Amino acid sequence: MSQSNTLAASPEAPEGYRLSASFPYIVRRVGLRIGELFDRAVAPYGVDVSMYRVIAALAESDRQQLGQLGEVTTIELSTLSRLVGTMSARGLLTRRRPRGNGRIVEISLSVKGRRLAADLMPVAVRFEAAAVKGLGEGEIARLKAQLEAAYRNLDRLEEELSVAGVDAKPARKKRRGARTEAAT
Repeated sequence: MSQSNTLAASPEAPEGYRLSASFPYIVRRVGLRIGELFDRAVAPYGVDVSMYRVIAALAESDRQQLGQLGEVTTIELSTLSRLVGTMSARGLLTRRRPRGNGRIVEISLSVKGRRLAADLMPVAVRFEAAAVKGLGEGEIARLKAQLEAAYRNLDRLEEELSVAGVDAKPARKKRRGARTEAAT
């Protein structure tokens, strides 16, 4: 079986399969839309959705290493490293090596970063409320739990792709001026 057919042995698409009704399409569509709108809402604060995710993750759990922060924010490590550098230069983050372990760097919010987090959290709460409007608290809790389960379920596909030798990221031609990371 060739790499391009690695997952072809999966069950066939049901009759009448429609992209617009597929789970991955709907999730991605919601994520992109809320990310694009959130980018617009936080632009006056001088940040974008990726910077917000770093700020929010550190507000929730300070003193993280780059790998931990990447896992929480789902930002690719080389992109995150540059972003952390930019945010540090703007005074939003601090980086320090803990005593006794010069190999790691802990990333934290600065005082300025904490103030910005306090300003941004109500914006994030408003966006979440708008996205789940009309759902009850129980439905929201179940939806979040189901989405977390779906995320974990993808570990098996990731393992299958790794075993098949499919690269983590397909090679892409970069367009001049193109963003390297999606909004979400």
